[in-house]
Amino acid sequence: MKTAVVIPARYASTRLPGKPLLCETGKYLIQHVYERALLARTVCDVLVATDDQRILEAVHSFGGRAVLTRTDHASGTDRVAEAASRLDADLIVNLQGDEPLIDPDSLDFVADLLIRHREADMATLAVPITSENQWRDPNCVKVVVGDCGQALYFSRATIPYVRDGKPDFARQPFRFFQHIGLYAYRRSFLMQFASLPPSALEELEKLEQLRVLALGRRIQVGVIREHAFGVDTPEDYRRFVALYRAEQSGRAAA
Repeated sequence: MKTAVVIPARYASTRLPGKPLLCETGKYLIQHVYERALLARTVCDVLVATDDQRILEAVHSFGGRAVLTRTDHASGTDRVAEAASRLDADLIVNLQGDEPLIDPDSLDFVADLLIRHREADMATLAVPITSENQWRDPNCVKVVVGDCGQALYFSRATIPYVRDGKPDFARQPFRFFQHIGLYAYRRSFLMQFASLPPSALEELEKLEQLRVLALGRRIQVGVIREHAFGVDTPEDYRRFVALYRAEQSGRAAA
């Protein structure tokens, strides 16, 4: 099955305007993400989907592929769906444009979940929650996973709730997971999903993936041990730049 990675990227950002074009490392942030995606073994195509001419030109400047999409999309998923409609691929991986440290193995893994689980319409990843503060943080989206590895529910609330006692985050098998916003879709399902209005649960929690569950469709969840941070704030970007420069210095010294 052919797998393509689509990277949605827009110029406007509340906390970090112009984020895809930040280039203190000598490379655009979107270039770092693009090059990581190219390292995935099973990916046959990588495409940036943007509504901004400046981002389009930046991607073309480093030899990447990009397309202009409509400016009125309500979400990155809608932008990915428009771009995916032009691709010859069976599986579409939605990789956020602010993930310059994404593990290429994660891209292979999330796509392989759909190959191995033919009943699933969509796949995503999660990491174990390791602290009560993380579990209680509404910015940490939780996912409850059934015994067959499919998502039962996503929430910003403390789920699964522990009625008796306190949650044990060290106990295995793990039961507390943070959702990672990396998705793989069957192309046909992505087209259908993007054409539907938000569900009531989705509007309450502000979580797109709840639209899938509300439709009675299946999301396969793969568990990884860790996930690198994304770039959401100026502090995140400074941290990434420091890590990148340290890595480059280490390679030069070797």
